[in-house]
Amino acid sequence: MNTLPKWVEYGLLPAVNLAVAFLVAGLVVLMIGENPLEAVRLIVYGAFGYGEGIGFTLYYATNFIFTGLAVAVAFHASQFNIGGEGQAYVGGLGAGLVCLALDRYLSWWTILPFAMLGGALFGCVWGAIPGWLQARRGAHVVITTIMFNYIAASMMSYLIVNHLKVQGDASVQSRTFEADARLPHLEGLMGLFGQDIGGAPLNIMFLIALVAAVLVWVLIWRTKLGYEIRVFGANPDAARYAGISATRIIVTVMALSGALAGLMALNPVMGEQNRIFLDIPGGAGFVGIAVALMGRAHPVGIVLAALLFGVLYQGGAELAFDMPKISRDMVVLIQGLAILFAGALEYMFRPAMVRIFARKKGGAAWT
Repeated sequence: MNTLPKWVEYGLLPAVNLAVAFLVAGLVVLMIGENPLEAVRLIVYGAFGYGEGIGFTLYYATNFIFTGLAVAVAFHASQFNIGGEGQAYVGGLGAGLVCLALDRYLSWWTILPFAMLGGALFGCVWGAIPGWLQARRGAHVVITTIMFNYIAASMMSYLIVNHLKVQGDASVQSRTFEADARLPHLEGLMGLFGQDIGGAPLNIMFLIALVAAVLVWVLIWRTKLGYEIRVFGANPDAARYAGISATRIIVTVMALSGALAGLMALNPVMGEQNRIFLDIPGGAGFVGIAVALMGRAHPVGIVLAALLFGVLYQGGAELAFDMPKISRDMVVLIQGLAILFAGALEYMFRPAMVRIFARKKGGAAWT
């Protein structure tokens, strides 16, 4: 099989895809009569030009790290989990219920482990069910995870409206958590770097997301289970011949994937809104697919790709504000182009790269 050097596979190739995406986006901006270079300047300034912008960029990146890791864990076993939205939604319910039960008795640092357990457990169950259906009943995981996204959204609407909503309040949300159940923001940490994050909801979940990335790396590349996951993903028949249970691997990776997506919900539920509310994931489950693809399902690449999409989200908001001709829909188009080239067309330039590097090795492909 033709292979590429790692620095090309994990660095140059994603960079080329991203550059083409931004080139096409620049042409779109030019067509509506605006300066693409000025648009880039506004995006960069909105994301990194001042403390509050940096705070929002890292807040969005936190969501995408969790959902990107969730997708990546399933990828390594050749499972395509696109149910991160539903798993994060249900995970938000688990974390929120813990907060509602304990916020009048305990402090945030005591509540946080239980909330993480609740979010991870609810997301784990919501991911494991499609995994079991795939392994034992042959129901394709792509179809079932799509269905479970809609089931989760409908279930959450029912629960909030009929059981969690404050009586007499028109807002479809639970009561606000007491102050002791709200995650601390990272003003102090960012202040060490001379940045005032203002009203940005950047909180301790950003640091936990980085820890999660390290733990996923350890799991996939330094444990027996991770080895079995990678073997099964590379060749299911060989894995079965070696005594690796397909059912165990599929259910396990889908459960772990759901748990990671469920942990993402703590960021908005405990770190920003401080309540259970509608649309907890906010699209992060779908963005996680592009993040995992762009990051080549490697935790380091996922963190960098999540940061990029954090830049697009926060910088795009600044762009829409300062360039009236570029509406929020246009910003979504730019984000969509990045997802298209980084995700669906990620291997568009790979054959050409293989030929180039094969010639550089005297006609033999890199191995």
